[in-house]
Amino acid sequence: MFISSEQKERDSATAYRMTVEVLGTLLGTAIQGQIVGMANAPCLPGPGDILADISNSSKSSRLNESEPVISLEHTKVAYMIASGVICSIYILCAIVLFCGVREQKESCRPRSEPMSFFQGIRLVMGHGPYAKLVMVFLFTSLAFMLLEGNFALFCSSTLGFRNDFQNILLVIMLSATLAIPFWQWFLMRFGKKTAVYAGTLSVVPFMILVVSLKSNMIVTYIVSFAAGVGVAAAFLLPWSMLPDVVDDFQVQNPDFTGHEALFYSFYVFFTKFSSGVSLGISTLSLDFAGYISRGCSQPEEVHLTLKLLVSAAPVVLIIIGLLILYSYPIDEERRQGNRKLLQEQRDNEADSETDSTELGNTV
Repeated sequence: MFISSEQKERDSATAYRMTVEVLGTLLGTAIQGQIVGMANAPCLPGPGDILADISNSSKSSRLNESEPVISLEHTKVAYMIASGVICSIYILCAIVLFCGVREQKESCRPRSEPMSFFQGIRLVMGHGPYAKLVMVFLFTSLAFMLLEGNFALFCSSTLGFRNDFQNILLVIMLSATLAIPFWQWFLMRFGKKTAVYAGTLSVVPFMILVVSLKSNMIVTYIVSFAAGVGVAAAFLLPWSMLPDVVDDFQVQNPDFTGHEALFYSFYVFFTKFSSGVSLGISTLSLDFAGYISRGCSQPEEVHLTLKLLVSAAPVVLIIIGLLILYSYPIDEERRQGNRKLLQEQRDNEADSETDSTELGNTV
């Protein structure tokens, strides 16, 4: 957050950061999915499957003899291998961070008196643009987390692509990695609010398409690629807009400094909050629908619930978020105005420090 005082440099740094973050998620998805996907435990037959097996007992016995048996021990070993590889990458990244990054102390002196934590919260959350941006971020993040969290289960249970869901997730993250540079160019060319509308709405037609058409592998991969483009926008654009809110706050409250950490920490909090809400909604909905863990087939209510979780619910949440975004007041004109005002403040501070230094030398 303190890497630069220039908006263009911060936007560029944010784009690099989110590209590497999505690339790391892609790497984790590839490692976890490909290692664990090779050791998926066999599904468990439900009541309907048992009746079908009784009527076709001879055929099913021949199929079972030809299918490889994957035990729980094989699955455990696969998860342990994937965990070990990811932990090694984590340690390597921590070593690079520790050895390669040097912190620098802030040169400017604080201009405001220290205040309590709760006073800082009231001051930050009372800033209108920040509150609106957080609400937009909350609804859109919840929409994409519902889609991401249930899409693999939807592909394996409803669409019948049980052995391909890890590849589908890989396509989503690969598409997101490739799309981040495009969205960085788009927001620099057309503005950030326009980029949020375009990036978020781009995935809506494909959400509707995937539940409207019959099971089709090609359509599923196309939808996955389009979903990745929307995921890239959801990753990049909120974090790119947050420094603009901090600048707007500093313009309106020039006597208060050092509250950037509160802005960022609450942003992260709402990210985790939306993740928890998404997990709770998905788990409760599938439980009420009668989801059978590792079942070869699921009740029709489960298929309907999954369609709602990957299509209808995210679309409604996206629309709510974009309606809130309509009243978000920081457009390109205001953003550039804030940049000029902050630059004038910094120039005045530099001049005053120079004058005080010259006066001290004279004395």
